[in-house]
Amino acid sequence: MSSLYQNSSTSAGNDARLQGLTEWLASTGLVEVETGRPASSDASFRRYFRYDVVPAMRDKLGATLVAMDAPPERENVPAFLHVQELLLDAGVTVPAIVAKKVESGYLLLSDLGVTTYLARLDADNAAFMYSSAVDALLKFQLASEPGKLAEFDRAFVLREMNLFPEWYIGKHLNVTLDEKQQAQLDKVFEAITANVLAQQQVYMHRDFHSRNLMWLETGNPGVLDFQDAVYGPITYDLASLLRDAYIQWDEETVLDWVVRYWQSAKQLGLPVNPDIDAFYRDFEFMALQRHLKILGIFCRLNYRDGKPIYMGDLPTVMDYVRKTANRYTELKPLIRLLDALEDKAPAVGYTF
Repeated sequence: MSSLYQNSSTSAGNDARLQGLTEWLASTGLVEVETGRPASSDASFRRYFRYDVVPAMRDKLGATLVAMDAPPERENVPAFLHVQELLLDAGVTVPAIVAKKVESGYLLLSDLGVTTYLARLDADNAAFMYSSAVDALLKFQLASEPGKLAEFDRAFVLREMNLFPEWYIGKHLNVTLDEKQQAQLDKVFEAITANVLAQQQVYMHRDFHSRNLMWLETGNPGVLDFQDAVYGPITYDLASLLRDAYIQWDEETVLDWVVRYWQSAKQLGLPVNPDIDAFYRDFEFMALQRHLKILGIFCRLNYRDGKPIYMGDLPTVMDYVRKTANRYTELKPLIRLLDALEDKAPAVGYTF
């Protein structure tokens, strides 16, 4: 759930996969293999390394390229290539595929730089930057065709939300829900699921947020981390963008941005709910589904994968959850459950 091109703490150790990557890159003759350095910190099993392009190819390819190491048994490189093509055909800026060795899980990509949206966003430029991001999102959604991507169906929705009781409640809080509490949570999950499955379906990036959007001088933004795209609810990516786990804006501002998206989508013929109040409700329910998933994922990254940095974003995500659930009658049992669990939350300080 992080950008390709963040500064990385990943160690380019002398392991077999890195050796294989280096040998393959040398065979392409496109980069100076001795210049390799970590290019990102990723929440997945993928690793990225930046290389200087050989002098003879710099006019054509730019000064640097990024190599992706994606173990085939862990990561779906064909899916990355498939979605990259869909985005490219839609007119969205994505890394170009310069060279590939799919069976080994190696790709060489054009370099979209080091400046994420998250690094650049501030109150003065946010309206412009989000407008650019929404334009890119609309292009992708307008290109949607059923059958090209896996569907974000009922099983998918529930599988994501069940990360919350498993990893946040069960592992982080060390609590096992009793029968009544589980019934409360199941009822909330059912209300969320019914809403999101009733929404119209389009192409869905699934991680369209400030760490996966790159600030560019032209073709802004560059879009990364798209290999998990599916065909699903039209509000999902908008919720991912505007209810971002890594940067929070006041609710009036977000509402204004949602309305602007809705107006543009309607004019373009996208299948948004024709009533703005109903559309905003859809947006809120979708954001809540995503935030419950994120609470679980951040805890799993910490406790299972040894990546504690995401725990610092739990308070922002929980704030979203509480504010949204408190606005809707059918979601208020979640507030009562969180209140009952609140004194179980560990008082842990994280420093980075």
